[in-house]
Amino acid sequence: MCLFWDGVVDGVGFHQKGNLLDLANLPVALGMYSFCYSGHSVFPNIYSSMTEQAQFSKVLIVCFILCTTLYAGVASAGFLMFGESIKSQFTLNMPHQYMSSKIAICTTVVNPLTKYALTMTPVALSLEELLPSTKQSLFFAVLIRTLLVISTLFVALLVPYFGFVMALLGSFFTMLVALILPCLCYLSIQRKHVTFLQVVGCIFIVMVGVLCGAIGSYSSIKKMVDSLGH
Repeated sequence: MCLFWDGVVDGVGFHQKGNLLDLANLPVALGMYSFCYSGHSVFPNIYSSMTEQAQFSKVLIVCFILCTTLYAGVASAGFLMFGESIKSQFTLNMPHQYMSSKIAICTTVVNPLTKYALTMTPVALSLEELLPSTKQSLFFAVLIRTLLVISTLFVALLVPYFGFVMALLGSFFTMLVALILPCLCYLSIQRKHVTFLQVVGCIFIVMVGVLCGAIGSYSSIKKMVDSLGH
């Protein structure tokens, strides 16, 4: 809303032009876009906390439709407003003298804090399961979560290439978790009941995931290496 407000009310406008289809950077863009769908680690927590767990599929469908609409809207508005000068976060392009820009920046800062605990909970629980039963106490639970926060802080400070890191994670991990593994697991679990069309569909999705993941990961790493050279 703040981005559109800047464009419509604050006078930034939607007049920028540029190369609409940049094939050279398409793999990185695919990785960035894929990263936005990498919330799979929180699915078990959401599912287990639902009163009507049978509605989980509908919840996912609605969420993915809303997310896709928002992502496409922000991408289109950002391109029309800032063109080729768009930065890794569009809030860096927004004129800082406007109140809408200040609200957008504050929202961007607060947003990760509100969902950080939910995102890190599966990681913390997995680490706790590796501990002996005698070590599973409140002290070690707090210690693990504290170390996770400190480690992510160091990564955030030491790795400056925000956009390229997002693209790498999206290309490698999201393609693996969202496209490749679900299809392979489905074929493995339901191998006696799947139809020919389901097999073809799953294989096609796996091939797309492998291709996009390989090209996107290579492009992201190459972009980071090139940035280090400069």
